[in-house]
Amino acid sequence: MSKEYTNDLLLDFGPEGTNLIPVVTQDFKTKEVLILAFVNKLAFDETRRSGLATYWSRSRNELWKKGMTSGDTLKVEEIRINCEQNSLVYLVTPQGKGACHAKRKDGSAHITCYYRAINEDGSLRFIEE
Repeated sequence: MSKEYTNDLLLDFGPEGTNLIPVVTQDFKTKEVLILAFVNKLAFDETRRSGLATYWSRSRNELWKKGMTSGDTLKVEEIRINCEQNSLVYLVTPQGKGACHAKRKDGSAHITCYYRAINEDGSLRFIEE
């Protein structure tokens, strides 16, 4: 039976559990995209166990439980999986003031990591949140 027609969870983390799977993280209520990150088996299992969005940091090569430093955790309300079972969507309720580690000029967190748009000339503009 193909992955499209099964009720079995068949994510492929590889034999060592280290393969990375992309995760789009969206606000549960607004559906705004907050973060694009990755999970390995360890991060995925921790997300399901704790109920808080947990990722694998490619830059630090370690488990990254979002908000443990800033207090801006993301409570997972639902996890969705695509038809080929090779990407995920976390629908979350932010527990702090924002989702992005980058801060505004006043020091507050951006609600989403996608707080800028690209202009036609290639320059960036800040989107009002």
